[in-house]
Amino acid sequence: MMSLHRKLGKTYTPADQQGFLGLGHVARAVIQVPYPDSDPFIMLMDDMLDKKDNIPVGGPHPHAGFETVTLMLEGEMGDEKHTMKAGDLQLMTAGSGIVHTETIDKEAKMRILQLWLNLPKKDRQALPRVQDIALEHVPTKSEEGLVLRLYSGSLGGFTSPIKNYTPFILADITLQPGATTVQDIPASYTAFLYAIDGNVLVGNEARQLNANQVGWLDRFSEEGTSQLRLEAGETGARVILYAGQPQNDEIVSHGPFIADTQEDIRRLYREYRNGEMNHISMVEEEQKMAW
Repeated sequence: MMSLHRKLGKTYTPADQQGFLGLGHVARAVIQVPYPDSDPFIMLMDDMLDKKDNIPVGGPHPHAGFETVTLMLEGEMGDEKHTMKAGDLQLMTAGSGIVHTETIDKEAKMRILQLWLNLPKKDRQALPRVQDIALEHVPTKSEEGLVLRLYSGSLGGFTSPIKNYTPFILADITLQPGATTVQDIPASYTAFLYAIDGNVLVGNEARQLNANQVGWLDRFSEEGTSQLRLEAGETGARVILYAGQPQNDEIVSHGPFIADTQEDIRRLYREYRNGEMNHISMVEEEQKMAW
């Protein structure tokens, strides 16, 4: 059987925009392709905050119909009950509907990648749950010129403990100057790279992806495995890999909700206004997982 090799396709540099948290909040919309091309990835924001006052920002807000996947790149956030630090990840299944609170009431400097991940249609109403994995418990491969941290899925011969409804891989890959790695990912997965630092040559064609650029990989209809080759440039590279199984279902998106129909959206707004959505902190203990 002929090996399938991933190629770098569409690339772009997401622009800095004023974030909703006010001065000091810069946001980048990482996903800028139509949903059928990004399926199962709905939205990914790169949020950079340099808050220089103690005025509270953020607050409680609802979600339903999808999962949020939050990777802390720099800084820390949270409260005395739970704090996320650089390198930590949280996967929150909003499912049937929850209220979530993200309030920052002090000076803070942080950078966060937050993904909206579609749920399979059969799991759209899943019981809400939250999973946290601290940096020190993230499966990590360190070899000559390569550090690979695997937050979700299977890659490089090992598997993350994070439980997934939608199969997907999330990996933080750091390469020393000139180092090369070849990773196997399912051929049918939608996949893209977000370059955090340096530059990297992608695929056998060695197309360059620079810092702050997004690069979408080609996708195959065949089942089986495809190979992704990465080679760091002369200053090294750090890239985040997202790869996931497309769900091939149409979705309706409105505000903080993802649903199958407009009637579902209206129902979710009614439930939220009527106070029928619990706060994520109130989920049953068996729905809270931490490593």
